[in-house]
Amino acid sequence: MLEVTPIPVLSDNYTWLLRAPQGDTAVVVDPGEAAPVAKALEAMGVKLAAIMITHHHTDHIAGIEGLIGNGLPVYGPADSPIPFISDPVKPGETLTPPGLGPTFDVLGVPGHTLDHLAFFGDGLLFAGDALFAGGCGRMFEGTPAQMQGYLSELRKLPGETRLYCGHEYTLANLTFALAVEPDNVALQARHAQIEQQHARGAITLPSTLAEECATNPFLRWDVEAVIQSAEAQAGHALSDPVDVFAALRAWKDRF
Repeated sequence: MLEVTPIPVLSDNYTWLLRAPQGDTAVVVDPGEAAPVAKALEAMGVKLAAIMITHHHTDHIAGIEGLIGNGLPVYGPADSPIPFISDPVKPGETLTPPGLGPTFDVLGVPGHTLDHLAFFGDGLLFAGDALFAGGCGRMFEGTPAQMQGYLSELRKLPGETRLYCGHEYTLANLTFALAVEPDNVALQARHAQIEQQHARGAITLPSTLAEECATNPFLRWDVEAVIQSAEAQAGHALSDPVDVFAALRAWKDRF
């Protein structure tokens, strides 16, 4: 399995560094800054072979220009305003970054942005801001139907899939999740664990899809307790999963 190393950038972002076991090259996902990535590459004694980008927000792409060299492939969403994309990819395609080995499926996850992609391969999901540990991204460009639609596909992935997302938001997300589903025993235990990690300054990622399906309200729109909480916020009955999701997302936006 690929080795994945977190590189903290900006205030609460993560760039992810991928390499084959004992490999001398690496691929990075969403470099929000160049300097921390260059420092990590040097410390590990590896050479950058490619960059993968999930979406066009500045905190995920600002480091590209400082890292690219001659012929360095930059994979990212087609039909996107991102500069420096050399190898545009679309949902349904696959890519095999140089020096890694595994092939990644390109998944369309519009909602946070319309160009948002996720990359799934080798049991790993790089989701950018589409799915967080305990939450999901704000809906800046898409619709509730688009977001609930891609989340319904992501939750079909194997439960052991490891989720690598773009921000350290886990504690805040799980605090909201407890407001939605206070009697969820698995969520209570996870929140307590994350509180301890957060107090130590430890990274709270990755999580697994099984953990997310058990504790993340944005993957639990068909659980009765979640529906009831969403209905209480909306002030009326909600029979459609999209409407439940929309009520949860609106609630989180003002939480």
